[in-house]
Amino acid sequence: MDRLTALPPQIKQYLIITGNYWAFTLTDGALRMLVVLYFHQLGYSPLNIAMLFLFYEIFGVITNLVGGWLGARFGLNKTMNIGLALQIVSLAMLMVPADVLTVVYVMAAQALSGIAKDLNKMSAKSAIKLLVPKDAQGQLYKWVAILTGSKNALKGVGFFLGGVLLTLLEFHGAILTMICMLTAVWLFSLFALKEDLGKAKNKAKFSELFSKSKAINVLSAARLFLFGARDVWFVVALPVFLAATFGWDHWWVGGFMASWVIGYGIVQSFAPAFTGKKSGRVPNGHSAFLWASYLTVIPALIALALHYDFYIQTSIIVGLLIFGAVFAINSSLHSYLIVSLADSDGVSLDVGFYYMANAMGRLLGTVLSGWVYQQYGLEACLWISSCFIALAALLSLALPKSDQ
Repeated sequence: MDRLTALPPQIKQYLIITGNYWAFTLTDGALRMLVVLYFHQLGYSPLNIAMLFLFYEIFGVITNLVGGWLGARFGLNKTMNIGLALQIVSLAMLMVPADVLTVVYVMAAQALSGIAKDLNKMSAKSAIKLLVPKDAQGQLYKWVAILTGSKNALKGVGFFLGGVLLTLLEFHGAILTMICMLTAVWLFSLFALKEDLGKAKNKAKFSELFSKSKAINVLSAARLFLFGARDVWFVVALPVFLAATFGWDHWWVGGFMASWVIGYGIVQSFAPAFTGKKSGRVPNGHSAFLWASYLTVIPALIALALHYDFYIQTSIIVGLLIFGAVFAINSSLHSYLIVSLADSDGVSLDVGFYYMANAMGRLLGTVLSGWVYQQYGLEACLWISSCFIALAALLSLALPKSDQ
């Protein structure tokens, strides 16, 4: 405890922000897996399951756009705490009897969860920019990589937790457990975060929501296709495919998805070591192009394995683990670039706009994941993934080539 109290104020704030982000991410990952598995168990089609997340992603788009303005105007502590509170409300909405859990009702609960998630993420990512000196870009990259990587590792734990809780406590018991945990974190956060964190010196105008920076616009477009490429197979197609084709139960599906995201998060945390930080370099536009180019090949190879019936189970498991590792480096690299390129005064405006594009990519991927899988199968989802990544790589050619 003495060591904790002796830490600089910036480090203490970073730890609180990271702790909030971790706790939220656990419940977000567990809730997603609970919804997918529970409604698949009830006999919902892949497209209907995808529709359950439609408002989650749509409101994520709106939240990132407006949330960046709110963070700049009122402070990131407020947007982060509002996000935690809304997640508690969205979980409480699912405590109703099973016959009330219609598609429309769950979509509404997921809409609140989408708002909550993106308020929380935007606040956490923006805050790091303010806690690191402008001339310490290597340190900024390291902190962003650790925050992003640890978050995704915990999201993987959340996937596994969702599968376990559904098996042990059933749906309502699992939801109640998460409400209790997140409420305790929210109460602590209300008193621990600095009040003025992230407020712009000049009052942010609502007209400033859309970025005027070419680099941020290009990076945002690349991010849209990058995350659309992941979610087009990951959100609905893969868990339903594993359960329906291989006959895996909740534990196995949740365990594999969890392992994928945990490994993805660990690689993200160490991304600086793969992209040249040891030699004193930080990523630039050329780095983004190269790593996206490497990633483009992987889903295409998995799709070919499916087409030619080549050791399907092994090809999917090994191929997607490799995809996860390379995707993690791409994602971490992008996360650093947006924080680095964002304007320090009102940083959340640029970060919010960027994560709006991220949410649009997830929305596109989620809808396609259900519809394409239902109509054409997992192979088609993987081909679309490869095409989306190729578009992200091409867009990256327009990013600044000099180190930031």
